[in-house]
Parts: sequence; C-alpha cells; structure tokens
Amino acid sequence: MRKELIVTALVSLALLAVYYSTQEAKVSAFDEWKAQYGANWSGEEEAFRRLIFEKNVRIIEKHNADASQTYKMGINQFTVYTQEEFVSTYLTPMMGEATLPEPVIEEVETINTVGDVDWTTQGKVSHVKNQGSCGSCWAFSATGVLESYALLKGQTADLSEQQLVDCTRDLGNYGCNGGWPSNALKYAASKGLSSENQYPYVARDQACKLTGGSFKISGQKSHSGFSGLQNGISSTPISVTVDATNWSGYKSGVFSNCKTSINHAVLLVGFVNGAYKIKNSWGTGWGEQGYIRLDGVNKQANTCGVYSYAGVTAA
Repeated sequence: MRKELIVTALVSLALLAVYYSTQEAKVSAFDEWKAQYGANWSGEEEAFRRLIFEKNVRIIEKHNADASQTYKMGINQFTVYTQEEFVSTYLTPMMGEATLPEPVIEEVETINTVGDVDWTTQGKVSHVKNQGSCGSCWAFSATGVLESYALLKGQTADLSEQQLVDCTRDLGNYGCNGGWPSNALKYAASKGLSSENQYPYVARDQACKLTGGSFKISGQKSHSGFSGLQNGISSTPISVTVDATNWSGYKSGVFSNCKTSINHAVLLVGFVNGAYKIKNSWGTGWGEQGYIRLDGVNKQANTCGVYSYAGVTAA
C-alpha cells in the first residue's frame, strides 16, 4: 500500500510539474509578445490581456492539433484581443445601403483558362503595409491596386493612403470608419494622388492637407463574380472586399472558415492551386508574410464573400 501511495504521489508531482511548466511557458510567451509589440499595461489591464492571450493560445494549439484543418493559426498582434475587440477595432461595419455598390448578380460562364497566376512572383505587387487600428483597409486596397497598375506599366509608386482617408469623404468614404476602394479610385481619376512621402500615413482622421497629386488614372474597371475574378486576375491584381471576421489568428494554409458579411477590403494578387492569394494590410507579422490564401475551387462557396461585390482595377 505504501509503495502504491508513493507511486501515486510521484505521478501527481510529475503532472503538477508539467502543468506549471506549461503555465510558465505561456507566461513567457506573453512576455515575449509584450516585448515584440512594445505593449505596456498596468494592473488589471495587464492581467486581463494575459488571460485573453492564454485563452487564444489554447485555441491556437487545439486548432493546430486537428489534422483535418487546411490552415494553421499562430500568435500575432491580435492574440491579446477578444474576438469582439478584434472585429470592432480592426474591421469596418457595413455602411448604409445608399452608399453600397450594387451586389453582383450577373455571372459570365466563360472563364480564363490561362492557368495559375501570382503577381507577387513577377514583381507587380507593392510591399505589405499596416493600417493599424484605423478602419482604412479600403484606402490600402485602393493604393495596392494603383501601385500594381504602375508596376505593370514599368513604373513605381508608393501612394498615400492618408490622403484618401482625409480627402474623399465627399465621394462617400468615412475615413477611419470605412469606405469603398471604388470611391478612392474615383478620386485618383479626378484629382490624382500624392505619394506616401508627400502625405504620410498617421492612422487617424484629420482634415485634408493636400488635394490631389501627380499620380492619375483615366478611370476604373469592375470584375464581377467568380468568372470575373478568374478572368481579371490573369491581367492584373484586383481590389476586392471580404468578410475577415475570423482572420485574426490565421498563420498559413488555405482558409475557408468565414462568412460573407463584407467588412474588409484587400488586394487579390493571384490564383494558385485552386486558391485566391490575397495581400492584406495588417503588416508582415500576420499570416503568410502579410498574405492569406482563400479556397477558390468551389465558385458556389464564395469564400469570405470575395465576389459578393465587384472587384475593381485601374484603367
């Protein structure tokens, strides 16, 4: 009996050791996160952020242990936020119906058969940027498509998202509270756009400081529905809108865990092995160096609402 008690005690001690080492690892990971992102909270706020971080790490670990998943999750800048905080801070709710583009209803059946395309490997996509906590994804999506337009013409451009945030409210955009890339392209066509150096990004709303700029386009073209994106991507990257509600923990792989309520704008840069390759504006520490791949095999799935509304390009 005594021997059995000793064995039981040793097993219990071993389990406790594993438990505390795991807890220490999570604490260490949280401290590493704070150091990496320069976070500094005090008192109850730090304790709350630690709890959220540890909860999200458990979700990440459980997800990654499931061999049936087609994508991996990972720790990033959003790991200390609740799902509700992420959605309210980093995504833009739908604007009033009067400001929305028309939903896509037409579907052309003639689909591009050229094959896979990835504009990042051809040097036709500008670097990944970071919008911060300003709801300006639409501006980054617009500059992304404009910068690719320049690169396809053998030029380079690093265009100002802040100018679009500050100066396009009369076109139906709302600064850090949302907007549509198509409205931003209207501004580039009518008044031109300044460079990032001329009009730096500050991630907040402010008065328009400089109207127009030297970079101009003649207009824009829309790419509607599944076949529209398939055909369009063979010629150029496309500004598209998506539902990014479940994107916060994405690390790598092909993603399909999403709904179709549009709340984010991004840049479609390719279609490879049955997946849409998307350039985001959350920095290179998120996803696949700032990119995500969406399941694009089944056109009926409309993964993340990627063709719920027409994509746009410069013309």
